[in-house]
Order: sequence, then structure tokens, then C-alpha cells
Amino acid sequence: MFDADRWGEIWNTLSRNKLRSFLTMFGVGWGIFMLVVMLGMGNGLSNAVLGGFEGFATNSCFIWTMPTTKPYAGFQRGRRFNFDNADIGLIRNNVAGVELVSPQLQLGGWQGGNNVEYNGKTGAFSVYGAEPEVIRVESLKITSGRFLNKEDLNSERKVCLIGKDVVDRLFKFEEPLGKFIKINGVFFQVIGTGKKSSSGEMGDNPDAKIYIPFTTFQKAFNSMNVVHWFSIIAKPGVDVAVVEKDIKTLMARKHRVDPTDENAFGSWNMQQMYGMMNGLFMGISGLSWFVGICTLLAGVIGIGNIMLVIIKERTKEIGIRRSIGASPRSITTQIVMEALTLTVIAGYFGLLIGVGVLEATRALGAEGDFFKNPGVDLNVALVAFAVLIVSGLLAGLIPARRALAIRAVDALRAE
Repeated sequence: MFDADRWGEIWNTLSRNKLRSFLTMFGVGWGIFMLVVMLGMGNGLSNAVLGGFEGFATNSCFIWTMPTTKPYAGFQRGRRFNFDNADIGLIRNNVAGVELVSPQLQLGGWQGGNNVEYNGKTGAFSVYGAEPEVIRVESLKITSGRFLNKEDLNSERKVCLIGKDVVDRLFKFEEPLGKFIKINGVFFQVIGTGKKSSSGEMGDNPDAKIYIPFTTFQKAFNSMNVVHWFSIIAKPGVDVAVVEKDIKTLMARKHRVDPTDENAFGSWNMQQMYGMMNGLFMGISGLSWFVGICTLLAGVIGIGNIMLVIIKERTKEIGIRRSIGASPRSITTQIVMEALTLTVIAGYFGLLIGVGVLEATRALGAEGDFFKNPGVDLNVALVAFAVLIVSGLLAGLIPARRALAIRAVDALRAE
């Protein structure tokens, strides 16, 4: 390995035809470059899309009511109904796979904007009635103060937490904590501020939300005994789809809805969506590895072919070395090291340029909602380089066996 004469011979062999050596290495370098760039870009896409789930409980679902589409128990199709307070305990006590049940209300209905006032300034924001546990489900980061607590809920306090957009619109140059905002004529004291913790939005923008205690909302806005939807978290290891189905079955029986009416309840399964996205990016990663390795192997095959050409050119030299006592191991080592030298140098520069392209992409700010932080970790780079070295060994061993198959007498006669 550290024989200076051997390395000198390798250099002389490879530099004898510089253009051929360069083109051969280019094929391998291009393969490792493509592998690194495709994996890095795939990671950038994955980081952005899966980052949209950050802060959300991925083992969760949301369930709400919709007009019935089938007549049942004397009721006509098209009947509208709501969940009620009794349903909260019914789900908690009768659905085995449920870990958390969080009832929610929204002023003005889904995506309804409501005028919120403070000191002569107004804005249209989404107002939610929620229990403290909802923070486990939604993508919300507390930036100051605190979130709702059990005492707020039990005492029906007129307090609220406001999102970043609410702060920017109503309290641009003021500290919002302790101030009172007016929502539909009712005053609420600001006890905390928050902002979204993910790049995605599942429903309304968290930065434009206002959270008030669920019990306070029901009394303040005449929504007694009404629940607009439930946020559900399943127990670890429990399939959310099973919990979702059990809740719908239970609620259909409670509210006298045809159990076969699939449109009577709307739902969003976060676990299912996250699994689909995760599976998609695993497929993209697998495709990147496949295409990259195929491109890399094409370059390595090129090295193997060039080594066969080099052996043919050096047939007489090999014959002389065999005739003066050179061992098969010595000849094999020489050829394998030449192939490995080509492969490793090409792979190193291909890997270096690939990482450089990814870093340049990041430095230039080519990021957005669907592309974030492209790159590959060290383990992936080491695996790629290991694949490269194994391929280089194979590219050298096959020509080496061909060289050893040449008889010394025939080699000496070669022109």
C-alpha cells in the first residue's frame, strides 16, 4: 500500500493517456455527483413537506358533523345536527383507543373571520373555544405568557391567547399581555401569545387564531351544549383509523344517524396523511439511490473496460513480470490499486462537488414552502463512498483475473 515504486508505476500508467483517464473518471464522478444531488434535493423536499407536520400530533384525527344523506329512524335525509357536551364523556369512556379528546368551537363557523377590537384598531381573526389539551394536537408555540389551563376552564374566565398576526395587527408597539380585546362585544384579557411551529397549515393559520376557554365560549357566544368538532389523539400503537371508525359508530348510534351513512360525519386523519407523505418520500429516496447507483455503476463499468484495454496494452510487460517471478497476488494488487485510484479520486471530487452544489443552493436561499434545507448527512455520504469503493474493487478484480489468465510465454510473444 505504501510502496513508492508501486504508486509511481500507477501514476505513469494513468498519466500515459490523460484524456482517457479523465473521461473514465468523469463517468464515476458524475455518478456519485448525481446520487448526492438527488438525495439532497429529495431531503430538501421531504424537510419542507414533512416539516409541515411539525408540532401537530401525527397520531391524531379531527371529526365533525355534516348533513345526513340517508333517512333514518323517522328523520329525513339532509338533517343537520351537532355534537353536544355529553358526547365528550361518551367518547372518553367508551372508545378504548382514545388517549385525548379535545372538543372545539369556532365563532362564525369554519374559517369564519370575526372582528376583534383593541384601542380603535380592528382585525378579522378566527376565534376558537378550546380546552388546554388542544395544544398537544395543534402546531402552536407559546412565545410569551401562558396557554389556557384547567382553572380558566372551570372558572369560565374571560381570558385568551392570541396569535402572532393578532399581535402585529392590534399591538404593534405595545405589550399585549394583560390588555383587553373585544370580540363580538365581549372583553377578554390577553394571557399569552403564540405562533405556529410548523411550515404547513392544517386548517386555519395558527398565527391568526385566538383561543378562549371552551366553557367561556359556550356562555359568551350562546353556544350552550354545542361542540363543533373533536380533536382526537390515539394511544401509542393504536391505529387512528380504528379510533376514527369507533367514534363515528358511537356518535351515529347516539345521534340516530344511519350507520351506513358515510357522509354524515366529516373527518381528517393526520396519521394517514403523514404516513402517505412519509411513504412518498421513502419512495423518492429509494428511486434516488437506484438511479444514482445505476449511473455510478455505468461509470465503474467504464473503468473496468479501460482496465481491460490497459492490460491488453501491457500484455508483454505482464509476461516479463511473470517470467521473472512476480506473484499473481502482486499483479492483481497492482491492477486493483490502479482501478481503485481512478474510482476514489473521481468519487471524491464528485462527492465534493455534489455537496458544494447543495450548500450553494442553501446559501442562495433557494428555499420555500415546498423546499427546505437540502443536504445529505454524513452516514449517507459514507455509505455512498463505500458503494463506490466496492464497485472500484470489482472493476479491478475482473481485469486482474483476465491478466492472470494470460500465459507468460504468450505474453512475451505479444507485440
